[in-house]
Amino acid sequence: MATRLLKINSALRTYSNKTSLVKVSKQWQSTVASLKEILINQPATRVTTLDSEMRVASEDSGAPTATVGLWIDSGSRYETDENNGVAHFMEHMAFKGTAKRSQTDLELEIENMGAHLNAYTSREQTVFYAKCLSQDVPKAIEILSDIIKNSKLGENEIERERGVILREMQEVETNLQEVVFDHLHAAAYQGTSLGRTILGPTKNIKSISRDDLIKYVKTNYGPPRFVLAGAGGVNHNQLIELADKHFGQMRGPEYDVIPDFIKSCRYTGSEIRVRDDSIPLAHIAIAVEGAGWAEADNIPLMVANTLIGGWDRSQGGGVNNASNLAKACAEQGLCHSYQSFNTCYKDTGLWGIYFVCDPMQCEDMTACVQNEWMKLCTSVTEKDVARAKNILKTNMFLQLDGTTAVCEDIGRQMLCYNRRIPLHELEMRIDVCNFFIVWNIIG
Repeated sequence: MATRLLKINSALRTYSNKTSLVKVSKQWQSTVASLKEILINQPATRVTTLDSEMRVASEDSGAPTATVGLWIDSGSRYETDENNGVAHFMEHMAFKGTAKRSQTDLELEIENMGAHLNAYTSREQTVFYAKCLSQDVPKAIEILSDIIKNSKLGENEIERERGVILREMQEVETNLQEVVFDHLHAAAYQGTSLGRTILGPTKNIKSISRDDLIKYVKTNYGPPRFVLAGAGGVNHNQLIELADKHFGQMRGPEYDVIPDFIKSCRYTGSEIRVRDDSIPLAHIAIAVEGAGWAEADNIPLMVANTLIGGWDRSQGGGVNNASNLAKACAEQGLCHSYQSFNTCYKDTGLWGIYFVCDPMQCEDMTACVQNEWMKLCTSVTEKDVARAKNILKTNMFLQLDGTTAVCEDIGRQMLCYNRRIPLHELEMRIDVCNFFIVWNIIG
């Protein structure tokens, strides 16, 4: 994996030389394959759909380790006001014992394998995955199926985990960035399921019962919503057999029609201000409606997001940064840090900026941000776009470092696009984005 990333990085340097951003000697260029050749030669992602409608996707790199996981097309977006928080609660309960394994047995079995078992919940996905040696993949998938199908959901364990989640909520409330982004979603998608938090309100966590957990699983878990993803030392045919063996007999989600709250979530321009003079700094997020994962505008928005970039005053060098906003922040002391973001969902998204500044600098920083956004519509140059495209490609490719990152990429893309976009196609789609497209999308 490290060798593969080194080749990609070297090829990106050579590519950058063609755009006059980095000078590389001709002798060095001749020893480096073109970026396109390297990306085309990456291991293929194989995809198979089983009779149960469950999808199996894998990339076999021949590594001695592997990451396998179950990506479930269900998260807090699939909840109601009454059970908001149940998806995250169920994620916690999955590790508290099954019909055939106690919590202690499960932990010892994973530890004896030298493996790692983890999970997370987002607004649109719930994920359970394991990192292990390649020869332990069958055992890892069997364990994953056991915690999905046979979680005991004991009353004592539920009460104990209820306290854990309530403490987790207290910790999240101290992370002001998390708090701000929850407020941002509540404002942008008010009255819809995307506007709710992932953890849910305190009153729901205190009242969620075993019946609520069982009902949520029956309503949202099933092979049609499952993607079994694998990366590293995995055999695709073996994964197909294991998926059919352990998940093939499961029934699909139990509902007659797709509930209204799962359908399109409308975007509503709005504002939330929470004043607390005991907090020394202002934490602010500003966003406009972006694009969904599969929309054509998504790539130009990624490039525009990279053009704005990010900056932190602890980094230094802001006055020499290519980003005009970073230069202004460094020279005028407008903020402590900022980070542009492009958050995508199936049918919508949020494109914007998050920054931390002194309370008296809020208006000046906001005006500067608006000015830079306007420049994207009026005066961005081809050179700016070429630089942003190179940065975007470098960041995307370097994020695929290790079997877990690749497995995450496979599982997420299968749920978002119903396929995994090959790296050479992704590179081509970024390349065809020019400054006229950025103008049209942002403007």
